[in-house]
Amino acid sequence: MFNGLVTCIRIFLALASGIILVTSSLKHCLFSRQQGMERAPNDSGLWHTPWFSPGIGYDVRWVLTRLWYMRELVHYIYRYQRRSEGLCPSDNMEQVSSTGRPVQITVTEGYDLKGFKGDSPVTFIRAEFNQAILGDSAKITVSPEGNAKYNFTSSFEVNPEGGITLDDLAHKPVFLTMTEVLPKEKKQKDEKTVIVGQAVVDLLPLLEGESSFETMVTLHPVPGVPLEPLRSGAKQCSLEVKIFVAEPLLTTAQILGGNLLKVTLEAAYSVPESFIPVGLLQNYMVGLQVPSIGEKDYPIFFKNGTLKLGGEREPVPRPKKWPIANILAPGANNIPGAFIVGGPYEEEEGELNHPEDKEFRNQAECLKKRIIWDLESRCYLDPPAVASFQKRIADCRFWPVEITRIPLMAAPKGKAAKFDKAEDESQLSFHGVAYVNMVPLLYPGVRRIRGAFHVYPYLDSTVYEKTKCSFSLFRDSVHHLIQNNKIGGINSSISKPVISKNLKEDKTVKEKDIDGRPRPGDPQAPSIKSQSSDTPLEAEPSICHNPGQQYVEAGTYIVLEIQLNKALVPKRMPEELAKRVKEMIPLRPPLTRRTGGAQKAVTDYHMQIKNISRAILDEYHRMFGKQVAKLGSDMDNETLEEQKCQLNYELNCSGKYFAFKEQLKHAVVKIVREKYLKTTSFESQEELQTFISELYVFLVDQMHVALNQTMPDDVQGAVSTIYMSSEQLRLFAFEAEVNENFEMAAVYYEERLVREPQNLEHWLDYGAFCLLIEDNIKAQECFRKALSLNQNHIHSLLLCGVLAALLENYEQAEVFFEDATCLEPTNVVAWTLLGLYYEILNNDIQMEMAFHEASKQLQAQVLQAQVVTQKSTGTVEYFERGGKVESSVGPWGITSGSSTTAIKVEAPAGPRDTLSIQDEFFEESSKLQSDSREPILSVQPQYPTVSQKPSNTFLEVSAKKEASKYQDSSTRFHPTTYGVSQTPTTIFMETVRFLMKVNAVEYVHRVLAHELLCPQGGPSCEYYLVLAQTHLLKKDFAKVEEYLQQAAQMDYLNPNVWGVKGHLYFLSGNHAEAKACYERTISFVVDASEMHFIFLRLGQIYLEEKEYDKAKKTYLQVCKRSPSCLTWLGLGIACYRLEELTEAEDALSEANALNNYNAEVWAYLALVCLKAGRQLEAEQAYKYTVKLKLKDEALLAEIHMVQETVGFGDPSF
Repeated sequence: MFNGLVTCIRIFLALASGIILVTSSLKHCLFSRQQGMERAPNDSGLWHTPWFSPGIGYDVRWVLTRLWYMRELVHYIYRYQRRSEGLCPSDNMEQVSSTGRPVQITVTEGYDLKGFKGDSPVTFIRAEFNQAILGDSAKITVSPEGNAKYNFTSSFEVNPEGGITLDDLAHKPVFLTMTEVLPKEKKQKDEKTVIVGQAVVDLLPLLEGESSFETMVTLHPVPGVPLEPLRSGAKQCSLEVKIFVAEPLLTTAQILGGNLLKVTLEAAYSVPESFIPVGLLQNYMVGLQVPSIGEKDYPIFFKNGTLKLGGEREPVPRPKKWPIANILAPGANNIPGAFIVGGPYEEEEGELNHPEDKEFRNQAECLKKRIIWDLESRCYLDPPAVASFQKRIADCRFWPVEITRIPLMAAPKGKAAKFDKAEDESQLSFHGVAYVNMVPLLYPGVRRIRGAFHVYPYLDSTVYEKTKCSFSLFRDSVHHLIQNNKIGGINSSISKPVISKNLKEDKTVKEKDIDGRPRPGDPQAPSIKSQSSDTPLEAEPSICHNPGQQYVEAGTYIVLEIQLNKALVPKRMPEELAKRVKEMIPLRPPLTRRTGGAQKAVTDYHMQIKNISRAILDEYHRMFGKQVAKLGSDMDNETLEEQKCQLNYELNCSGKYFAFKEQLKHAVVKIVREKYLKTTSFESQEELQTFISELYVFLVDQMHVALNQTMPDDVQGAVSTIYMSSEQLRLFAFEAEVNENFEMAAVYYEERLVREPQNLEHWLDYGAFCLLIEDNIKAQECFRKALSLNQNHIHSLLLCGVLAALLENYEQAEVFFEDATCLEPTNVVAWTLLGLYYEILNNDIQMEMAFHEASKQLQAQVLQAQVVTQKSTGTVEYFERGGKVESSVGPWGITSGSSTTAIKVEAPAGPRDTLSIQDEFFEESSKLQSDSREPILSVQPQYPTVSQKPSNTFLEVSAKKEASKYQDSSTRFHPTTYGVSQTPTTIFMETVRFLMKVNAVEYVHRVLAHELLCPQGGPSCEYYLVLAQTHLLKKDFAKVEEYLQQAAQMDYLNPNVWGVKGHLYFLSGNHAEAKACYERTISFVVDASEMHFIFLRLGQIYLEEKEYDKAKKTYLQVCKRSPSCLTWLGLGIACYRLEELTEAEDALSEANALNNYNAEVWAYLALVCLKAGRQLEAEQAYKYTVKLKLKDEALLAEIHMVQETVGFGDPSF
């Protein structure tokens, strides 16, 4: 008890001494100011705030520095007392447990230094950090060459638990101020000093894991001193600085898990006209909050923006500046190595990045008023803060960035603090907010977002709805800001106008839209005037609403950049993806053909026959060569028989016959074992004789095969064959698909693979066919085989990903899709399929990233195509003066004119309000379920509505809500067109076209659901046409007819609509309607996409209706376009019915040459031969007709009738 009382007395005495010391110091400072005594010049730091006068700022800093010393003294006394009582460990133990880590700053030498007087000035260096002076160096005389060796070391301690933290190192530099000591003049008692220059040392390397680094920093001159170079190219004064810490400030976990956030505020453009640079000075401020550990967020403020008039664009690159006021040297404001470089609007992540915004941004950034900051603020995020930062973005995509202005007013004299506090909120005028979409920072590999963001009036309800943030940096801390923003702090007669409080502002505009326009029927708000004056604020025109509303009317936007040192979500490298693809699908070299087993045994037998035949020929030429040369072709049969007997005698006598037999024996044994699988003895003599007879026939036949290969028969003519190309085989397979003859289609596809097994296009076509017949396993094998042939083939990668997703191998699907986007970053379909994959996993952020990238690539491709067309023809124009545009480029695609009419529409002169379009779509898309196959549509005359059956959970949207929302979006954000329907080009329809080519119908319905909700898409002619085609595959004729009606209403002149409608009627048996649709389709100038089948089916209908002349003309047209067995067959039938037997036989022969397995072709050939009286050919054709099992009973009956008439043709009777 006694010891504690003694301790309290000691602390009280120490504090009393400190108070006396501080009081005397303050008196000395004030007395010095009154007497005009010399003071040390101002240093830099955060103490220099605009509400402090220069003298008071220095005096207060000096006093607070003394207070800091007193705190250390009290702390030392307390530790000493505790140690004396045994309650505190020793000094050594305390040093071990202390978390403070000293950072040493050593200024070793200065180069190219200059002074005010003389060639060898006397200078010293003062080091400052975090508002405190670290120390002064010794006074060093500069050499005549301008060099000075200071070897001055100062330090400070970094303690994450309090005091100087790692975050201070991120955004606060070390200031090195060089001061010259002037020579004493006569009768001068004290030395005079003058500041020559100032340098800044960025401590950022310490937060990157380094423990020491050296740097050469520029000594920036104070205006009017000799350090300032007189000519360009002169050497800059510089200081050599070394930074050292005993051990790295960050642990390995902090380096790997931490991050550094950099926020750069460039400018606010197109500010309200009421912002004027004369009159009452204003402090233009911007602030935002960064999530940190704990309940409170870390605030970031950007103050003292400079209001500038328009006239020219801000230069780029230009340096970024420290967010610190009153730095002595102008050059020291710039952050070393940090510049604002700008960039194209289209590559920004903000709101005003569309082509129609370019004109407005050019005017705003060149001609209109703007507020310039060019400040960069940094914030160190430790691993828990990074997790909090990432979670905040995932929970709420939009973050509020507030903007306001506060007048620089003098402090009123003699007023109570209570009155000041009541008036503080009234000074917060023009309170606005920009909504920054932070979600792109959660995209894989993204470290930086930069863009322009609209400024809206700050309304509590709207801000909370969009950002889930109820705390306002400026409103809730307005008292602190106002008090710190007053000039002088002593007598001031400047009056403070009063504005209605924020609650009144909210009430005034709560019924207005976010774009600032009042709703119809709402009365205008009264003019807000000062309570102490009858005139509006700053003598501006009468304001009819919240002052923040002027931001919307002027089209104000801020340009902001947010950057991280490391991406929050790492992106897999292309090398890693390629490696994983190789692991899943290894490269397989083509297999060499190796004959083995029975085939090799037969081949060896052929080889021995050829060798023996050559040996016998050589023996024959040795014995009878001269005789043969003499007689030539006059040799008779008797002579040949005599030579044969002599040759046999010679072979037997010489033993060559026995040698030939032994040579053949091994080959025959192999055939017996490999071909006939005989390795055991025979059970009976009869079985042996039967086998020998069979073997003898086979050996003789193979002998003739071998001899014909060695000595071909010149008399036998070559058999003419018709070679079918891969394209023809593809057409034949497609015909078989449409006619649902899948076995024949598989034969054609396999024939292509046998011919060219290394052609990956053949494997892709076969895989698409397997998808059509719903054999997903075989389709996956085909696509992977294609990918093994070329692992950089984009379509193979995408199709492997689609099949992996359909088979629920999601990890493999992600690898395939990501590899595709890495190999071809401009592929729209790849990004869209990646987004659809992320939707399956309910990963909304990654889905948004992929869709956004796809839309950006589509926009770039369409604009590039338009530019190329404009340059080549000079007829396409997508931009004009006055805001006219030919195409509207939205966040999901380009709405262009129809194919027959070019239109131009008016766009608003101001900026587009792009908020909520993309976000509403993502919010709806994130609610979609992925287990359904198709959306159910019910379309009203003006806008799409969506209904749903109980069994369909994929698309669940309220009809009225969605209709009104997208209708409002289209009228608010996009130009309005009249009179002409437009065809949208979206990322989803691009993907649908790709998927329809490969028969991935299951994926098509998923994409169509997104197209329905897409602001630039929605139900279109192509949309309904695709739905009709997918249902036509299922034979759901009722829905096909419904969708085709909707498509025809949207584009009555679309030939594809009439073509598909003809297929519908043809398959449903209504050939009369099908005929009308097909005839209308072929009458269009533009062909439909499936003209081959339209001609085929139209010709078939003509044959059924016995219009043989029309059938002949139709089939002739299609034979010229794409000849096949079916086209020639149709032509042959038409000619036969017209009694043109010669033309019919020619056409049927062509059909038979392309496919000799078609029973109908043989049937009509039999009829032609019967009519022509050719019995042998008629019987042969009829034989094949029966053998191939002709299914047309009527045609078979007609053949029998003609056979009975002519009396031949059926060999069975």
